[in-house]
Amino acid sequence: MPTPDAVCILIPTYNEAETIADVVSDYRDEGFTNVLVIDGESTDGTRELAEDAGAHVVVQSGSGKGQAVREAVEDHVTAEYVLMLDGDGTYEATDATKMLDPLTEGYDHVIGDRFADMRSGAMTRLNRVGNRIINRAFAFIHGQDFRDILSGYRAFTRESFLDMTLTSDGFGIETEMAVECAKRDIKTTVVPTTYYPRPDGSDTNLDPIRDGGIIFLELYRRAKTNNPLFYFGSVGFASTATGVGLALYVAYEWVVRSVSHEVIAVVSMAGILFGVQLLMFGVLSDLILSLHREQMKRIEELE
Repeated sequence: MPTPDAVCILIPTYNEAETIADVVSDYRDEGFTNVLVIDGESTDGTRELAEDAGAHVVVQSGSGKGQAVREAVEDHVTAEYVLMLDGDGTYEATDATKMLDPLTEGYDHVIGDRFADMRSGAMTRLNRVGNRIINRAFAFIHGQDFRDILSGYRAFTRESFLDMTLTSDGFGIETEMAVECAKRDIKTTVVPTTYYPRPDGSDTNLDPIRDGGIIFLELYRRAKTNNPLFYFGSVGFASTATGVGLALYVAYEWVVRSVSHEVIAVVSMAGILFGVQLLMFGVLSDLILSLHREQMKRIEELE
């Protein structure tokens, strides 16, 4: 494991007064004195409690977890390694060692798998199902199985984080980081961690429907540069299938009832043409991406 003075414990917070003092104290008890809390202008005394527990507190200039994490790492973290977690008391401080160990073994990014030891009540059935669907969608779209891409427990080198292109301001930051790891071949591993339910009186800032939709859109949007065949092909397939369905309907009406649907026929043809063009564009884009990756790999081998 890296020495504690080479690690920054990064905790983005917003109204976590019920738990933040215990979280900071737990990591300081594990030997980590560099604890950075970046706060989204909490109104419940989170900042004061974090400072009293021994953390260095910074108020973020914008809003949202993603913006807070980017600002913290880019402007306030100087340590070589970062251990990022939520301030809600759901993660185990004693897991810090196994989260950080892989960083000294050649890995650049570590994801804590909450499903390895999820305690009763830690996640609702809806959230559990949603997480499973998102993780399978990620594996299908981006070709990597990180098991728990929405985990907020992350360890990474500051250098690898700065190599990522991250734009999300909200809870999509974890998804973006996972996509960037897959896209840029950042050496990533997954370790089992314990996940606890939020303590009584601690309310979640996550909306499962709204934020789940944002995450799915982020997965799809990021496929444009990491899996263009899926990105363009999915829309192309849907358009082609719709056009073929309309064409079959027009043909049935013409043969059985001798009724013509000229407008629907035109729409059907347009849908088929548009879909086929998108499919062809997806195949060409995928070929270009494959050639680009091969070329970059050869350049890296020469360096």
